[in-house]
Amino acid sequence: MAPSIPVTRTGKSRLSETDFNRLEFGKYISDHMLLCAWKEGAWQQPEIVPYGPVSFTPAMLALHYGQAVFEGMKAYRMADGRITIFRPDMHAERFNRSLQRMAMPPMDNEFFLTCLRALVEADKEWVPAHEGSALYIRPVVFATEQRLGLKVSDEYLFVILTGPVGPYFNKPIKVKVEETYVRAAEGGTGFAKCAGNYGGAFYPTLRARKEGYDQVLWTDACGHQYIDESGAMNVMFVINNRLITPALTSAILDGVTRHTLLTLAREMGIAVEERKISVKELKDAFERGLITEAFGAGTAAVVATIAAIGIGGTDYYLPEPHAGPVQERLRRQLHDIRRGHAPDIYGWNYIIA
Repeated sequence: MAPSIPVTRTGKSRLSETDFNRLEFGKYISDHMLLCAWKEGAWQQPEIVPYGPVSFTPAMLALHYGQAVFEGMKAYRMADGRITIFRPDMHAERFNRSLQRMAMPPMDNEFFLTCLRALVEADKEWVPAHEGSALYIRPVVFATEQRLGLKVSDEYLFVILTGPVGPYFNKPIKVKVEETYVRAAEGGTGFAKCAGNYGGAFYPTLRARKEGYDQVLWTDACGHQYIDESGAMNVMFVINNRLITPALTSAILDGVTRHTLLTLAREMGIAVEERKISVKELKDAFERGLITEAFGAGTAAVVATIAAIGIGGTDYYLPEPHAGPVQERLRRQLHDIRRGHAPDIYGWNYIIA
């Protein structure tokens, strides 16, 4: 772990070009980025430099064989002006699980946290303060060795980018239960945040959007009988006054927001079930009036209200108001912990400034 990370400051900040009152998710990227190479069997000295292009050969292995892993987390401006990164330790652990699954070099958690902290401190002016906003942090590692042969790369680049964001979804969404295409199968890479998982999901999602949906609800690869997760988030349902979410498998991402919300729900005395949820059970719950809420949970989406679910060609609508009491309580408690309005009894906030 480098005790000090050198910083080369940009000659011209782009802060003045950024409309902080109208933050589209992913549109703006902050002034600086962190770069760190893996070569000769070790992570080298990281450095922070002005954001900009990085030169690579088209023979770079990541382009041909898909060795690329990323994470997504957020930094928040607290009510007292301090900056916190939310649960970076859990993100670090998941990052390493993804790296291991893709045969990529692991990264010491403290090294990872040091890199995050240094970059956020360098661009602390980019952390927005208004409600619903945050600084999104995107660490990524990809294979850079120049070789056309099928092999595990011996060289990698670790990059961290940041950018101010608003809500990923700014209104309740409509989702479709996917019964043809598959995101991931058990034993595959579904639990890892590797690039291929997302590239392979684009086509079915585009088809769903042409049909009027915002996202798909992925089902199991064996028979499309059970709900896995949604395209950009884990999914939760309130059925018969119980908060139910699919149990984790090797095909489902272990979401940090998912874990956070389940922890808060149990603390609030809400009945929680982590188990298989069949498409049939979901349909029956609609027909019997037992389902009162459905929502997504993810770093980007936070708590995303689901207004309708398409099952087998029929759209089933949630009772209005769509953002029911369970998700509203969870959303508010999560917001208050991140902003410092409520006690952080679990030590989730990693306060840096």
